[in-house]
Amino acid sequence: MNKHEIASWLKSILIAFGIAMVIRVFLFSPYYVEGASMDPTLHDEEKIFVNKFEEPDRGDIVIIKGEEKNYVKRLIGFPGDELEMKDDHLYINGKQRDEDYLSENRKAAEGIVNKLTGDFGPLTVPEDHYFVMGDNRLVSLDSRNGLGFIEKERIIGVSEFVWYPFTSIRKVD
Repeated sequence: MNKHEIASWLKSILIAFGIAMVIRVFLFSPYYVEGASMDPTLHDEEKIFVNKFEEPDRGDIVIIKGEEKNYVKRLIGFPGDELEMKDDHLYINGKQRDEDYLSENRKAAEGIVNKLTGDFGPLTVPEDHYFVMGDNRLVSLDSRNGLGFIEKERIIGVSEFVWYPFTSIRKVD
C-alpha cells in the first residue's frame, strides 16, 4: 500500500466514525434496562435502542436522565393534563384511559393486592413537565413516589426496540 491508499482508508474510517458518532449522539443510542419496574414489557438487563429524534407521545416508553442513573418509564401525562387514578383506573382530563399493557400485571396481582395502582389525584401536570409510571406498578419508582414530575429536557428519547438478548429482539410497544 502506498501513502495515497493509506490516507484514503484513514479518511474513509474517520468519515464513518464521524457519521456513527452523529447518529449515536443525535438520533439513536443503546440503553440498558435495570430493574423490574417495566416488567413484563421490558425485562431487567435487556438492551434497547432509543430514538432521540422522535417527539414522545402518550403511552411511549421513554428514557429519563437521572442524577446517578437513567430511568425507563411509560409516558402518561403531558403538560396541563389532569390525572387521577381511582379504583385502579387511570383518568386523563376526565376520560378513562385503557392501559392494556397492564393486563399481565393485573392477573399476577389478583389475590395478592386489591389494586395494582393506588389511588391519587386529581393532579395537574405543570408546564414543561411530564408524568411517568412504570408498567410494574407495585415496584416502580416513578412520578407517583419519588421521581415527581419530569422536566421536558430530562427526556432523552423514545424506546424503539429491544436488541439484546438476541433471542428477544422485538419492537417496544
